[in-house]
Amino acid sequence: MPRLDDIEAYISVDVEASGPVPGKYSMLSVGACLVENPTKDFYCEIKPISPEFVEEALKVSGFSLEKLAAVGESPVRAMEKLSEWTASVSEGREPVLVGFNAGFDWSFVNYYMHVFVGRNVFGIAALDIKAYYMGKAALRWKDTKSSKLPQHLTPTRLQSEKHNALADAKYQAEVFRRLIARPS
Repeated sequence: MPRLDDIEAYISVDVEASGPVPGKYSMLSVGACLVENPTKDFYCEIKPISPEFVEEALKVSGFSLEKLAAVGESPVRAMEKLSEWTASVSEGREPVLVGFNAGFDWSFVNYYMHVFVGRNVFGIAALDIKAYYMGKAALRWKDTKSSKLPQHLTPTRLQSEKHNALADAKYQAEVFRRLIARPS
């Protein structure tokens, strides 16, 4: 697939976390892929920074804080790797974090980047697919849920692993590619 943009590199990012806010809760995994070429991808499971968790968050993700404490990447190394990968796939373009409900994913990435590497490679904002779709299709917010996407925006391959950060990043990258390819 050719580049979508010569100035910006759109990078689909998804995180799994132990709760709704960074700092109090931990980012447990992060998945990312280049929107224009999802085979250029990144995935990392991360050691928790807090013992706090919301039971439903762990149930949905399938993670164990104890297991991640033993086998997860340190938050510093995870964010260094994500920063290095992002720079590599951006090829000199400005990286733009793209997400489906980007505010959630960006808040964890932003917190971790600033705390563990000193700066967020994605900057101070994210591109939200739901908001983009809402504006482009003139819909209400409640009508932008992924379960309500029309068939022409729904990826041909269904998410095989719900709440796997990399699978979700690739799924939302395909939704975004389809969305930006369609005329208004």
